[in-house]
Formats: sequence, structure tokens, C-alpha cells
Amino acid sequence: MSEQQSNKPVVMRLVLTVVGMFAFGFLMVPLYDVMCDALGINGKTSGTAYQQEVEHIDDSRTLRVQFVTTRAQGMSWDFSPNAEQLSLHPGETREMLFYAHNPTDRPMVAQAIPSVSPSKAAAFFHKTECFCFTQQVLQPGESVEMPVRFIVDPALPVDVKHLTLAYTLFDVSERMPDKLASASAQAH
Repeated sequence: MSEQQSNKPVVMRLVLTVVGMFAFGFLMVPLYDVMCDALGINGKTSGTAYQQEVEHIDDSRTLRVQFVTTRAQGMSWDFSPNAEQLSLHPGETREMLFYAHNPTDRPMVAQAIPSVSPSKAAAFFHKTECFCFTQQVLQPGESVEMPVRFIVDPALPVDVKHLTLAYTLFDVSERMPDKLASASAQAH
């Protein structure tokens, strides 16, 4: 048997491995979405303000909305909601304030990423105003209250009685040098 014939199975396995890896890369996002739906995690919300008006308030139902904050690794800001939860009727416009404080000695830029659970409720949770729509710049020692104004659509499935709005705060200072420069110039 020649050397070329003995290498043929190895080459075929390598080609199949590359094709399989390529296909798996394309399937990652749909697989991730299916897993999140199945496990009820990572309810994605829109990154833009909700424009449509909800037509009525459903006084027959009361929902509990819980607020959770976390900081990504390397984020040193203090970050918390003004209250851990609130009750509301679907269709009501409500607001929650979030507190942020930059305890460092340098200006920083932060980005908050929201998530709603259960994930099937995310499509019914509409933010009309949110600090998560833009990056937040804080000077050293500066604090701010940031609002999120929202509506839970009355079309929310009736079996959902409790929602959680979670924010993870990321330090994006290194990716936003222009924002840091303009913030530093405005501070002086």
C-alpha cells in the first residue's frame, strides 16, 4: 500500500471534521435559542424604545416584577435597583430607578444588558425608556439614578404571574475611548 493511500482516511476525517465544525458554528445561535427557551433563561428584550401604546389595563390580574443586578467581571461600579420588586397590572406604565456609582479614580463607560425571565415573557415586556439603550459615562466618584420605564403587555400569558428583569453591567471603557475623551473634556 502506498503512502498516499494510507493518508487518504486521515485526510477524509480531517475534511469531515472541518465541515462539521463549520456547520456547528452556523447552528450555535439557533441551538442557543432553543436551549434558552427550553430552560426558560435569557429572555432577550429589544434594544430600542417601545413606541406603541397599550390600549387597556387589565385590572383583573396583578403581576410581580423583580429587579436583579449583577456586575460583569472587572466592573467595579456599585449598581442596584431602588427596590427589589413591585406589583403592577398588565398594561400599566411603571418606572424603576437604578443607582450607579463609580468608586474608581478614573472615568468609566458602562453598558447594561437586560434579560427577562421567564423567557416567554420577554416579548411582552416593553421598555419605553431605559438606561440600557445607551452607554453610561461616570466620572470618578460620580453617582447617578437611571430610570427604566416599562409596560407589561396585557397579552402576557395568564400563567405568568412573576417576571424578573435582570441587568448585567459591563465595563466598556476600552471600547469607547471617544466617549471617555469627551466626558473628560466636559468634566474640566
